[in-house]
Amino acid sequence: MGKSICGIDCAECGLSKDCNGCLETKGRPFGGDCVVAVCCQKGADALRAWKEKLIAEFNGLGLPGMEEVTDLQALKGSFINIAYPFPSGETVKLWDDNRIYLGNQLPKRGSDRCYGIAADEKYLMVAEYGENGTDAEIVLLKRWN
Repeated sequence: MGKSICGIDCAECGLSKDCNGCLETKGRPFGGDCVVAVCCQKGADALRAWKEKLIAEFNGLGLPGMEEVTDLQALKGSFINIAYPFPSGETVKLWDDNRIYLGNQLPKRGSDRCYGIAADEKYLMVAEYGENGTDAEIVLLKRWN
């Protein structure tokens, strides 16, 4: 593992033992695209501008009990890829375990549940779940951007 494209200190990352290096893989450290690396390759201010746009989009949803989004983190797909039950009885995972997305976890006001938010260049999702991702349900999934 070597240097990152976005400036993350690879030595401090808990995933460093499984990572193939951002520069070495051209922004595909786990085999799938890293949305942060793709954005950073567009220019110095691209990531900041994209994060601001995403934060405004999440905050504009007006979901009951959702705290204001103030920051987004780079998250490996396997961390956010909860199995969601569909009305058909089938459970589905929607994210790629090997991609890096932008997202965060926010407490749901007045509840012991959390909101998980995640996005890539095409989709924006809000999920609600209990401790350790239990009883997960999709609150919103939409194409954006």
